[in-house]
Amino acid sequence: MTTKAPDGCRSDLDSRYHRLCDLSEAWGIVLETIAASGAVTAVAFMLALLILVCRVQDSNRRKMLPTQFFFLLGVLGVFGLTFAFIIKLDGGTGPTRFFLFGVLFSICFSCLLAHAFHLMKLVRGRKPLSWLVILGLAVGFSLVQDVVAIEYVVLTMNRTNVDIFSELSVDRRNEDFIMLLIYVLFLMALTFLTSFFTFCGSFSGWKRHGAHICLTMFFSIVIWVAWITLLLIPTPGPTWDDTILSTALVANGWVFLLAYVAPEFYLLTKQRNPMDYPVEDAFCKPQLMKQSYGVENRAYSQEEITQGAIENLWVGRWGRIVGYYNCKEHAGFF
Repeated sequence: MTTKAPDGCRSDLDSRYHRLCDLSEAWGIVLETIAASGAVTAVAFMLALLILVCRVQDSNRRKMLPTQFFFLLGVLGVFGLTFAFIIKLDGGTGPTRFFLFGVLFSICFSCLLAHAFHLMKLVRGRKPLSWLVILGLAVGFSLVQDVVAIEYVVLTMNRTNVDIFSELSVDRRNEDFIMLLIYVLFLMALTFLTSFFTFCGSFSGWKRHGAHICLTMFFSIVIWVAWITLLLIPTPGPTWDDTILSTALVANGWVFLLAYVAPEFYLLTKQRNPMDYPVEDAFCKPQLMKQSYGVENRAYSQEEITQGAIENLWVGRWGRIVGYYNCKEHAGFF
């Protein structure tokens, strides 16, 4: 016996996709619309990032571009994962939900944590991290959740079958889902605490970037506390679990775009401000040196005066050479 398709859906559409078009469950249509617009916005930011690469004047902002592109990939995945929670839980969407939820958020939070580490260097006037180190930190932090998620999903499916996620009791499934995200919760707390250290320094220009991270993490923590609380309490009931999780995905995705990505893009092409960097050491500045050869002492012979002048000349040249390379090293060229 075939189930009658709800209003708004085709008669031959599989029943697990009915939430995508069921007018009686309008939350699915609303969330998929917001998620689709978020995905399009994330793609637009990715394309804009590629176009604006050559216009970034500040080298330390340019170093963040690969990590920020990686971050946008994570945000795009967050919006895409929303559809797996709108579609009913089954043998196909179950592993996708349990695996990708933590992995995608670990990518986003790891990128923000790596950016915070970079800002901690800049705000104190220290030598900044290279783009490869920043990207390596983001990838390294996110890989931990990958290992945890793969191990859980593989062991769970091998122990029983692919339908175990839909066959588990609601309480057990929600508990497993939250336990699987412990490392992501740790990343959130670490990133939020690290963002406060970006305000401790003499170069206030970089503190604005730290404020973007801090604000993003604050709203993300609020969203996560809300959905975890709603998922664990008896009310409003298990029928709302998918609505709660998909709403959390969409809300957090837009927080990433509005609180972090959009402000960062606004500052991306700003001209490099000399006040954001420490004053170069004295040997980095051209100076007119007044040479004294001791001519005031008439006891010196002409030969000693000439020898002293030659020694001072070599010392001056050597000092300029050493100063040049020190400046290069200070500026991060080596």
